[in-house]
Amino acid sequence: MMQTVLAKIVADKAIWVEARKQQQPLASFQNEVQPSTRHFYDALQGARTAFILECKKASPSKGVICDDFDPARIAAIYKHYASAISVLTDEKYFQGSFDFLPIVSQIAPQPILCKDFIIDPYQIYLARYYQADACLLMLSVLDDEQYRQLAAVAHSLKMGVLTEVSNEEELERAIALGAKVVGINNRDLRDLSIDLNRTREIAPKLGHNVTVISESGINTYAQVRELSHFADGFLIGSALMAHDDLHAAVRRVLLGENKVCGLTRGQDAKAAYDAGAIYGGLIFVATSPRCVNVEQAQEVMAAAPLQYVGVFRNHDIADVLDKAKVLSLVAVQLHGNEDQLYIDTLREALPAHVAIWKALSVGETLPARELQHVDKYVLDNGQGGSGQRFDWSLLNGQSLGNVLLAGGLGADNCVEAAQTGCAGLDFNSAVESQPGIKDARLLASVFQTLRAY
Repeated sequence: MMQTVLAKIVADKAIWVEARKQQQPLASFQNEVQPSTRHFYDALQGARTAFILECKKASPSKGVICDDFDPARIAAIYKHYASAISVLTDEKYFQGSFDFLPIVSQIAPQPILCKDFIIDPYQIYLARYYQADACLLMLSVLDDEQYRQLAAVAHSLKMGVLTEVSNEEELERAIALGAKVVGINNRDLRDLSIDLNRTREIAPKLGHNVTVISESGINTYAQVRELSHFADGFLIGSALMAHDDLHAAVRRVLLGENKVCGLTRGQDAKAAYDAGAIYGGLIFVATSPRCVNVEQAQEVMAAAPLQYVGVFRNHDIADVLDKAKVLSLVAVQLHGNEDQLYIDTLREALPAHVAIWKALSVGETLPARELQHVDKYVLDNGQGGSGQRFDWSLLNGQSLGNVLLAGGLGADNCVEAAQTGCAGLDFNSAVESQPGIKDARLLASVFQTLRAY
């Protein structure tokens, strides 16, 4: 028996459907409904893991997630990354709207999924009328006969169906009903808790002819890499919608929180951004062959919208503050012997939105990460730019959510590096043709390798 949150939503949905039928009767638009020409099932096939990225303003568990929700802006970004795009149309609990569907469809060429609590054929005709190419059918709210009826309507309109299950019993029903794409919801809709083990436990029971999508609670690259052994794709919404920089948020989940350091030319910054990097590193250490001055840094920054990090080593704090301000850096990375007093003084003077990163040299043991006011650590071998790696087995069992891994990272070892569980990777010498000159082909190769799962 459905209880609590889900039961209330479905009861309210029945009321909504009846009201909408009065306001917009099926007879008023049914003749204008054309079959979909975007193939949802095909879009989720292929060697690479599929991503259904979601346009979502609010949710019952989080309230408003995205204050400046603009489906056109979101679609213009998602179209670069998504296999399909999900649009929440439930008004009461998710602040969605059917009006969002044509906006997204017009901007993005991918199939558009209508994400709603569908209980009546009317909703499917309405979704298609508003340019949806697929719909969600939840076995937690439908019996087998309802499901068959609704799926038949969707397929008659050449729409795909994402069949959602949340437990073993619903899984067995999905198999018996011949579902082509099964979404395993890691969220328990009865109490809104998340359990990623649900995907690990349920997915292996589905046959190879079924496309498995893991839904809810996916928010890191490490999770995606690990769960991609169980699922063919992921539906991700809340983890993206909460971020101001949506491009970076998508890249963080699909590729990791990666940085290309030692940028000296605008064309290299553009190549790094086009490949999939989030951060660009600008080195202000005079002894580095990749050292730039403020004017050179500005030229690099003008070429691509990376989030730029300034790299310093034992600099005068006033100099760090000046460059952070003039260049609007998102972070300053300290590569020298900066101690807690230095960091405290810097933190007090830096604007709150500028992060402090600390590079640590790893020898035979892992150094402590106990400094106050450090937002991220970069673990490297030696002083950086050496092209050498340390013993990554030292990272086993560590909490690495605020760690970037550096040191000799390229296409040949980036997957192994990513599997350490670090938040991201820091690329430099192994993606260069010579010190300070990045190679666009090597950069593209690294990020293609990171996305090959």
